Amino acid sequence: MAWLLAAGEGLTIGGVEIGETVAKWIEVAAITAITVGIVAAVIRAVIAWIRSDGASAFEVFKRGIGRGMLVGLDLLIAADIIKTVTVDPTLENTATLGLLVLIRTFLSWSIVVEVTGRWPWEERLGDTPE
Repeated sequence: MAWLLAAGEGLTIGGVEIGETVAKWIEVAAITAITVGIVAAVIRAVIAWIRSDGASAFEVFKRGIGRGMLVGLDLLIAADIIKTVTVDPTLENTATLGLLVLIRTFLSWSIVVEVTGRWPWEERLGDTPE
């Protein structure tokens, strides 16, 4: 079991820092999600523009960009949590993580308001509380 955890280091297997590697791959997934969201939004907006008008195309574009960014932000938060917990769980890094999560949560809420026109905790019209 000594090969699994090295003293003073994060989670390692065979000398490979697992937490750091996983966090980097999740960050790549976040960048990919945002990029795919942008490309898909542009394609959908062009189709909407051809079929109807510029106003509906803009709305389609805005919603598509927002969705991609929301997924990307969620993945970036997950990567930050993994890095903080596995690589160097100091009080300073935990405080930095808390600040990043607050900022990204505010950004997510702003994007949800922009995309849906309501706060994330507000009910949609026609929805009934459970």
